[in-house]
Amino acid sequence: MKKILLIPALMLSVSAMAADYEITPVIGYNIAEGNLGIENQALVGIEAQYNGFESVLKPELSVLYTNAEYEDTDTSTNIYRIALNGVYEYEKLGFMTPLAKIGFGYETLNTHLVENEDSPFVDVGVGAKVPFTESIALKLEAVYMLKNNDNRWDNNLALLAGINIAFGASEQKAAPVAQEKPIVAEPVKEEVVAEAAVIVDGDDDKDGVLNSADACPTSNAGDKVDAKGCLVDGDDDQDGVLNSVDACPTSKAGEKVDASGCATLVNLHVKFDNAKYTVDAPSKVNIQKFANFLTTNTNYSAKIMGYTDSVGNAQNNQKLSQKRANIIKEMLVAKGVEATKIEAIGMGEAAPVATNDTAEGRAQNRRIEAELIKN
Repeated sequence: MKKILLIPALMLSVSAMAADYEITPVIGYNIAEGNLGIENQALVGIEAQYNGFESVLKPELSVLYTNAEYEDTDTSTNIYRIALNGVYEYEKLGFMTPLAKIGFGYETLNTHLVENEDSPFVDVGVGAKVPFTESIALKLEAVYMLKNNDNRWDNNLALLAGINIAFGASEQKAAPVAQEKPIVAEPVKEEVVAEAAVIVDGDDDKDGVLNSADACPTSNAGDKVDAKGCLVDGDDDQDGVLNSVDACPTSKAGEKVDASGCATLVNLHVKFDNAKYTVDAPSKVNIQKFANFLTTNTNYSAKIMGYTDSVGNAQNNQKLSQKRANIIKEMLVAKGVEATKIEAIGMGEAAPVATNDTAEGRAQNRRIEAELIKN
């Protein structure tokens, strides 16, 4: 039982943090439409993406440069393209994260032949990120650009590859839920006890238990109390367990407890990015601690419950919450916990612990809770 009381304290750690910014230097190859009169050419550039707010599309600024030769001439031209795009990243698929983007931009040339003009364009693209580490990944893209060029529509296809570097943090640390700690009496010397008795010991509530040992100092004179001064058949902490059998007399009202009055619902403090079910390094530490408890205390099983915030479709959130619960179960089993002792349940966007109107509140609602069950 004492080990159960220690679990909430063990679960408090640094919450998940997501990257605010992404910078990707790129190289690639541009395939030009034939009527542009421009040879296909290599290009270089840079892309910068911002992830610091809740949005389906993340803003991206893209700048590309190439020096191209006009066909059948000795003339070349510098081509600059700058575009503002919205990027959508899908859930991780195997070892990579697929993405798509759409936007608009402007193209300039310093030499205008074959009726090529400076003009705006629209672009769409697809690609994927293949991570090397938590902050560095290979980024591959194919971007189609459609340009209105002197009253005609021309197109280019850019094939890009670059090293994606993520940095910064978009979410503040979530405030840990305060947990009541059991009061543990430490041994003291007899002379100290005697001195304390002289100074503080009385029986203010007239229940027959001295103040120094009275855990319930507001009981009434004549009440039937135990050695700690608490009502024998009362429920002072209103957890549904009588004082006479309550091993945790300071649990919170409404908190889920076992037959001994001790909490059985544990927040594992696993945080998730919006629409994701990947687990970061700090959260893996918490999962390891919980796995250690279950492998040491084999008389307990656990119900793993995954939650989402309220952003998006409720049916999709239900599926996402199930994926979050499943990945935690898989990690616990990989750390030695018997699979038959773990049940994974997706709770969707139900039972929020904070408001869904703020980014901080939504971050707290994207969570994993575990219900301990004594076998």
